[in-house]
Amino acid sequence: MGGIFGVASKGDCSLDLFFGVDYHSHLGTRRGGLAVYLNENKFQRSIHNIQNSPFRTKFENDVAEMKGHIGIGCISDYEPQPLLACSHLGKFALTTVGIVTNKDEIVQELLSNGHMFLEMSGGEINQTELILAMINTQESILEGIKYVQSKIKGSITLLVATPDGIYGARDKLGRTPLQIGIKKDTQGSILAHCLSFENFAYMNLGYKDIHELGPAEIVYVTADRYEILQQPQKEMKICTFLWIYYGYPTATYEGVNVEAMRYNCGRFLAKRDKDAEIHPDCAAGVPDSGTAHAVGYANEAGIPFTRPFIKYTPTWPRSFMPVNQEQRNLIAHMKLIPVPQLIKDKSILLIDDSIVRGTQLRETTDFLYQSGAKEVHVRPACPPIMFGCKYLNFSRSKSELDLIARRVVKQFEGENVSDEVLAKYCDPDTPEYERMQEEIRKQLHFTTLRFHRLDDMLDSTGLDHCKLCTYCWNGRE
Repeated sequence: MGGIFGVASKGDCSLDLFFGVDYHSHLGTRRGGLAVYLNENKFQRSIHNIQNSPFRTKFENDVAEMKGHIGIGCISDYEPQPLLACSHLGKFALTTVGIVTNKDEIVQELLSNGHMFLEMSGGEINQTELILAMINTQESILEGIKYVQSKIKGSITLLVATPDGIYGARDKLGRTPLQIGIKKDTQGSILAHCLSFENFAYMNLGYKDIHELGPAEIVYVTADRYEILQQPQKEMKICTFLWIYYGYPTATYEGVNVEAMRYNCGRFLAKRDKDAEIHPDCAAGVPDSGTAHAVGYANEAGIPFTRPFIKYTPTWPRSFMPVNQEQRNLIAHMKLIPVPQLIKDKSILLIDDSIVRGTQLRETTDFLYQSGAKEVHVRPACPPIMFGCKYLNFSRSKSELDLIARRVVKQFEGENVSDEVLAKYCDPDTPEYERMQEEIRKQLHFTTLRFHRLDDMLDSTGLDHCKLCTYCWNGRE
């Protein structure tokens, strides 16, 4: 997915920027970048590949040379950024998070008007450069941001750093978050403001929450203050997967903490299981994203929470980082170390955040059986994923048949499945859904399988359902 962070400070912003961006490292694995406006009327930028080394290791030497009052940075899963510009709008730096799904259409429009693109990422035009080019077609940065919001399909949240301050804009439907923190000294005088994808990223840096942007809201932030330049719109479709998987446990979106929501998810799963004829000895989560869900389940069900296997993290990169799926599966397997005393002859209730392709969870289940488990009952923390995400970078497979739920539907219904038939497989109260769930259980070697119901999962947030994006589960925009 990626994450962004910016600082406007009365003093040097570089260390706050460095650590604030580093706190977003859990959101991406490919690139990291910083841009700071120096006193010599120029920006200094540093971008590194972070696939095989942590962000801090790559940037700790650079940050010593990046002294200034204004800075932005990012963790990016795809293109190198931030990008720097010098145009009729002045000097500025830009960083983004999200995806433009109508990129080809906008590129052709810009090319026909004489624009030339310079940045290429993976053989394609750099998406952040596309946003930069769109901003430059207007008469001000503010109008440029509004133009971006009006033209793109998908989702873009962005920061634009100028010599005097930072523009922040949340995606027009609020699919990704953007929050403002304020830092004061012991006498109460304001020292700095920051903008952050994850609000926990600035807590240990001395900032406190002051404002969470709404959908399409645009702000301008300086060291002294923030100003709302465009009021938020009412309609919101924030990504529910931020709570289920992507968000760090200490992060809070729309007033709902990630860890607390995951406890609630586990509680709802356990309540549904009260009518199931299973008697697990313990509840366990696939580390790390299933852990909090499993704690919530165990507390509600009145059974022990255990950790029958531990993830070894000191030297292994994140399992989804390699492009090759086989290599991802190997790394995921190598990281899990069993605790035989907690597995042998046990009936284990296992929770993972989701089942996407199913390969890793099947191997994890087989791993538990090989380690002596008697039964493995699986309870994913979300419904079956039926559609590849069009708005962020989650489950963006080349084909929706990469998704195990869609492969099973094809197995039952053939190549061409109507929307009406597909809707039956999304409804947990239909025989089609039950048949699909049972087939997934067989293919992945689970003792039992029960997916989270969509209504229960949404209730776990405590937010109005209409504010939450559910596209990947039911195809509704």
